[in-house]
Amino acid sequence: MKRKSRDIDMINGSIADKILLFSLPLMASSLLQLLFNAADIMVVGRYAGKEALAAVGSNTPLINLLISLFVGLSIGTNVTIARDLGAGREEAVGRTVHTSIFMAMVGGVILAIFGFVMAEQMLVWMGSPDDVLHLGTQYLKIYFLGMPGVMVYNFGAAILRAKGDTRRPFYFLLLAGIVNVVLNLYFVIALSLSVVGVALATIIAQYISAALVLRCLMREEGMMRVDLKKLKLDTYVAGRILSIGLPAGVQGIIFSISNVLMQSTVNSFDSVVMSGSAASSNIEGFIFTAMNTFHQTALTFTGQNYGAGKRDRVDRVFIWCGIFVITTGLLLGNLAYIFGESLIGLYAPGEDAVIQEGIVRLGTICRFYFLAGIMDVTVGLMRGLGHSITPMLVSLVCVCGLRIVWLWVVFPINPVPMSVYVSYPVTWTIGLTAQVVMFYFVRKKAYKLIQNPNRLGE
Repeated sequence: MKRKSRDIDMINGSIADKILLFSLPLMASSLLQLLFNAADIMVVGRYAGKEALAAVGSNTPLINLLISLFVGLSIGTNVTIARDLGAGREEAVGRTVHTSIFMAMVGGVILAIFGFVMAEQMLVWMGSPDDVLHLGTQYLKIYFLGMPGVMVYNFGAAILRAKGDTRRPFYFLLLAGIVNVVLNLYFVIALSLSVVGVALATIIAQYISAALVLRCLMREEGMMRVDLKKLKLDTYVAGRILSIGLPAGVQGIIFSISNVLMQSTVNSFDSVVMSGSAASSNIEGFIFTAMNTFHQTALTFTGQNYGAGKRDRVDRVFIWCGIFVITTGLLLGNLAYIFGESLIGLYAPGEDAVIQEGIVRLGTICRFYFLAGIMDVTVGLMRGLGHSITPMLVSLVCVCGLRIVWLWVVFPINPVPMSVYVSYPVTWTIGLTAQVVMFYFVRKKAYKLIQNPNRLGE
């Protein structure tokens, strides 16, 4: 397949500069996607009151829970295509592209129906207070109607990333992000639609980004081109995607469940604590998203180089992605804490009590976020090598399981918000240690297969 100028040659030449060339547009895209929810929270916080802020902000863990499985499957698409490209299996690439888009469309519709029907009940299970339950339900129902757009965009972007193209997904989200912000302000300020307005603005933007990425794939050349008539479920290809994507999705669900439990514990306090936590959590989301870029970079570069049988380059990917993610986490985490009062004030202007509650969370979590970053890069390396179950199990036991135990054992001793927040850096430290140990064994096993190149695509 002829390489375009916007595509990155991951298996030849230098690595560090190509990692940055790949990751920076991806980081910008991910941050823009996160801005959809951030714009919602800031607009309702300023113009619809703290109850609306709590209703929208407290929905984030639940939304993440329900889309984690399908986003995990898009990771399976990314790794599968990357490994086939590295090995030169173009026919397999075409089958994966069409199966992935089909799965995205069907999965998005299923998730939209489920989320719309179960919205209120899920918020009840989370323990949402009565004063935010109605508004939260309104927002969540409309938000889930946009899930087909979310899924198509994420799977389509994963396909483009697999061949090194991170610039066009960024352009698509830039346009959609501008539309989202403009519509947010119009619906909430001019039409006084509150949470309904921000939800409508979000799903319109999501469908715009999905339409753009799908149009892009339909105009591609060669095996990367999408032909709507060829969309179908290839069971063999789906199996390959699921072998990587399903454990990744389950891991995302596990993390989201633990975060939902954390949010439910925060919901046991008043709306001031909820609002401060929601604002801080949204700021933390920007840091995590910036670092998670290097997880995506690690699994894509690893997938292509492992498919090409170049294990020395896989090791160099680990080193450079590790350096970049630690630097990003330390820099952004400390800046967020230093300027925390001003940042949280963007979400809740004039609400001094909310701001102080948010700073408590920022100081406990943000400064240690780099631990989560290097843990995720290690996970990305293992997924790129074709091992997705191992990091899932480690996360289940060493991170999420320990957080649940923490809520049962440690939190009751001192039931204050700080007791919830401290569990994050503690479990990151334990999880990182375990993931690095397991990576050593996965790497040793995977490199043995390089001696038999015909098995690398299995």
